[in-house]
Amino acid sequence: MGFDPDRLGRIDNWMDRYVNDRKYAGSSLLIARGGQEVYFNATGARDLDAGLPFERDTLARIYSMTKPITSVAIMMLAEQGLFHLDAPVSDFIPAFAKCSALIEGATSIDQVTPCQTPTLHHLLTHTSGLSYPFNPGVLPAAMEEQGLIFRADQGPLEGVVDQLAKMPLAFKPGQHWEYSVAIDVLGRVVEVVSGQPLDEFFAEHIFAPLGMTETAFSVPDAGLPRFASLYTPLAGNAMALNSAAEGGDPLRLIDQADTSAYRKAETFSGGGGLVGTIDDYMKFCEMIRCKGTFNGHRLLSPKTVDFMLRNHLPGDIASMGPSSFAEQPMEGMGFGLGGAVVLNPARAGAPGSVGDFSWGGMASTFFWVDPVLDLSVVFFTQLSPSSSYPARPQLKALVHGALLS
Repeated sequence: MGFDPDRLGRIDNWMDRYVNDRKYAGSSLLIARGGQEVYFNATGARDLDAGLPFERDTLARIYSMTKPITSVAIMMLAEQGLFHLDAPVSDFIPAFAKCSALIEGATSIDQVTPCQTPTLHHLLTHTSGLSYPFNPGVLPAAMEEQGLIFRADQGPLEGVVDQLAKMPLAFKPGQHWEYSVAIDVLGRVVEVVSGQPLDEFFAEHIFAPLGMTETAFSVPDAGLPRFASLYTPLAGNAMALNSAAEGGDPLRLIDQADTSAYRKAETFSGGGGLVGTIDDYMKFCEMIRCKGTFNGHRLLSPKTVDFMLRNHLPGDIASMGPSSFAEQPMEGMGFGLGGAVVLNPARAGAPGSVGDFSWGGMASTFFWVDPVLDLSVVFFTQLSPSSSYPARPQLKALVHGALLS
């Protein structure tokens, strides 16, 4: 399949080194080319205290790798002519009918001016003016105070979205790019339009057709022994990046199977709530690579997938003046619908093809689909935040370094 086996072996050493250096407790990597498996490896532990190995069927929190799945759900509904992407989100969620945005240079949450309501396209591309509590700024601080991060234990999605709608936007829609809870809001749009709770829509219309039998918002009792623990190198809150405190155990336990909110999720976070296996996520990646079809089922047309994988920004992410956290570089990277798109690998700082589609999760998981090389790659581990180590560009260098044709 065009790979050098000896050079692929370098990936084993790299994965082992991350475990031996106590950067990751454990990890797994799956590579497919042209629909055929080229490489799989798992190393380390899914639970250090119990001494349980990180394995192929380990269940992991994929966090923001949920976002591409929600974006696919939106596009499945759009293909049915149920809405167009320029529709204001208030058409589906009335709480957003009257929006305001913080004025330039605002120092308090009440310094606002009226603005247009974000459209579905603004939400899909993180240009809506929404934010995340771990970003810098006035709005993120207010979101942090109210706990607006769509955790699994925050109650029904409708209530959390309506609470969010009471907040001003960080900027007028379309003005900047800022990583945000916008995809969680789109999860609520899926519920409103389809008439189904998000977990049921995913299960019936995406997971069942693709054969993703291990992916859900909650971990079933039978799956708990395979559910990986979550670790952080930070001394404080692993999501509080604005006040991240280093020191202490580089693998401090912050969530484990027995006490996790993922045992019975109440909030169906379309932006970060899913748990699944590496093989399940590869099925989703292969659907993208195959232009909307997998396992004999078509979710989207090839034209829709092509549309999603184009850059929907005026330039790269960096050109839109972001000050936010992101799961990818901003230089040389555009943004499609559900993930980042490589515009210039040299500017992005890692080997790749123009058109690579990718995203990651806060627990350091990562995927990319390369339409040029016919390649799908999925990496799983459980360390938050994902900005802790430069694993993603290192991994891209290793995979491309093993490719000979």
